[in-house]
Amino acid sequence: MTTPTPVIFIHGLWLHATSWTPWLDLFRDAGYEPSAPGWPGDADTVEATRADPDRLADHGIDDVVAHYGNIIDQLDTKPILIGHSFGGMIAQKLLGQDQAAAAVAIDAAQIKGVLPLPLSALRATLPVFKNPGNRHRAVSLTAEQFRFAFGNAIPEAESQELYDRWTIPAPGKPLFEAAAANFDPHSPAKVNTANESRGPLLLITGGKDHTVPEAVTRATLKQYRHSSAVTDILDFPDRAHSLTIDSGWRDVADASLAWLKGQSL
Repeated sequence: MTTPTPVIFIHGLWLHATSWTPWLDLFRDAGYEPSAPGWPGDADTVEATRADPDRLADHGIDDVVAHYGNIIDQLDTKPILIGHSFGGMIAQKLLGQDQAAAAVAIDAAQIKGVLPLPLSALRATLPVFKNPGNRHRAVSLTAEQFRFAFGNAIPEAESQELYDRWTIPAPGKPLFEAAAANFDPHSPAKVNTANESRGPLLLITGGKDHTVPEAVTRATLKQYRHSSAVTDILDFPDRAHSLTIDSGWRDVADASLAWLKGQSL
């Protein structure tokens, strides 16, 4: 009997790991062995995580990469990684380190070398950057801020429902690290994009995403031009940053599954 391939889902800032639950069910039904471990400091539930935000504070990119690397080390085979937002960056770093069989990076936070910084992305992250002290704190979004950063392409009532159901405080440190990446030769946001032996990578972008606009994802794709390893891109023109959790999540999940099957994974 063939052992199912593990799939690890990695959430980004402001969403709890349980927001992947529908994806877990779908991938399990498709024959994979899915899991969605939280970031360092995440509690098991949204409510418990909100109640103790200090546990999340001051965890940077390297901490999160090491955290998921330790989880991968306990597996018998390399997993497929599926990450959203900063989770997409983490997935790319681990793939570049040959710790994964493949990765799907959905509206992934910008890696070192990506230069576009659209105004909407600045506005979406302003709740963190408006106070330099937030580098060492966990920061929550208001419903209005979530609407701009995540839910701008869905009805306001749906955005509010998603905010109430899934949002948690997020550490500010990864955002400060990513913002300084192109000025730091040893930035934790650096990805080994030149790796020739890594597994395949799919970048997914939402055309209406305010937080990670399409220009950022397309600039990310260019960073991989020196590697012959498979690097594909898929555009959902009418979707925004909530595309993994809103009512259209299944379209993105089915496309991810279809791409994995196309890679014989």
